[in-house]
Amino acid sequence: MNSFDSFSIARLPRIEFGRGKFTQVANYVASYGHNVLVVTGARSFQSTSHWTNLLNQFEALNIQPLFCQFDGEPSPALVDELVTEFKSQAIDVVLAIGGGSVLDGAKAVAGLLRLQTNHSVMDFLEGVGPELDYLGPAVPFIAVPTTAGTGSEATKNAVLSVQGESGFKKSFRDDQLVAEYAIVDPALLASCDQALIAANGMDALTQLMESYVSTRANVMTDTLAISGLRAVRDGLLPWYSGGADETAGQDKMAYAAMTSGITLAQVGLGSVHGLASPLGAFYPIPHGVVCGTLVAEATKVNIKSMLARESDNIALAKYARLAEVLAQKRHASKETAWQVLIELLSNWTEQMHLARLSEFGVVKNDLDKIVSHSRGSSMKTNPIVLTDAEIESILLARL
Repeated sequence: MNSFDSFSIARLPRIEFGRGKFTQVANYVASYGHNVLVVTGARSFQSTSHWTNLLNQFEALNIQPLFCQFDGEPSPALVDELVTEFKSQAIDVVLAIGGGSVLDGAKAVAGLLRLQTNHSVMDFLEGVGPELDYLGPAVPFIAVPTTAGTGSEATKNAVLSVQGESGFKKSFRDDQLVAEYAIVDPALLASCDQALIAANGMDALTQLMESYVSTRANVMTDTLAISGLRAVRDGLLPWYSGGADETAGQDKMAYAAMTSGITLAQVGLGSVHGLASPLGAFYPIPHGVVCGTLVAEATKVNIKSMLARESDNIALAKYARLAEVLAQKRHASKETAWQVLIELLSNWTEQMHLARLSEFGVVKNDLDKIVSHSRGSSMKTNPIVLTDAEIESILLARL
């Protein structure tokens, strides 16, 4: 792509990044008023000193908190239930502290609390229901991630899901849902266990890779994606393994995840996330596990398909560049670089024990249904349009 091609960058949050930034959250909340709805996950954060300190700061600033929780991925039914419960409370600001699911659920609640009409969030979900235009206004939203994966703190979409045979995983998406503040404090990642580090880290990696080769990529998002990928390269495995580099790994992965949210929100994703939607809807597969188990094979299929049908596709050179960045080595040819990239991704998947699809109940007879539901918005920015057989081959390789 020519460096001077035109591009657009949509609204972003005001970002506060760094260790200790969480101590300022109560002040940001107070700038919007005294009534705050605090949205968390069901467990771990409330047992930390960060939580106790936050409540003490609320008391000192005369902030009146109300509380709710998302345990697992947010559903439209729970979002509607919480909106009904808190709509009469004159909420000034919504503060979400948690992983991507918590941030997404809170984002949706913030989007509905001030609507004059009693719309269900289903009315605004892409691909289901009437897909009404969202006019707002949204309640101001402050996002505080406690995991390093989805980058939801930097996006305008709230991903909601219903799991099961007729399930779905779809987005409520609008610029008005973007957080006013994204408070990214790597110290909050200390409670993440190895499985969460691996799944979320591979999610961030996949989002950065897919946005880099997206058909909508531009010079600015490319620069951000490469900086995020360098952070993943240097931070993920040291954090996962523990030891002396663990804290630095948290810092790098907090940055990588945030950057992946920025880039995906601007230019979209690709085939892995296209498949993550039906897989996450039909089976109890954590989103990051889908990314981690599919990214190597999806990269391989994309490259093979472009060589067969679009040998001049710019994404082929970009995949070679990704190999150079992640392996920290120049390669003699593009062919060598592609192989190195695929092998590196495969090695990371195995090293961090990302599960195969069959471990969550996926069987060969299910693949047609998964493929038929995979062509949502993420698949539309994949660098090449894949055939059904090519998409199925990605799944088959990871059964």
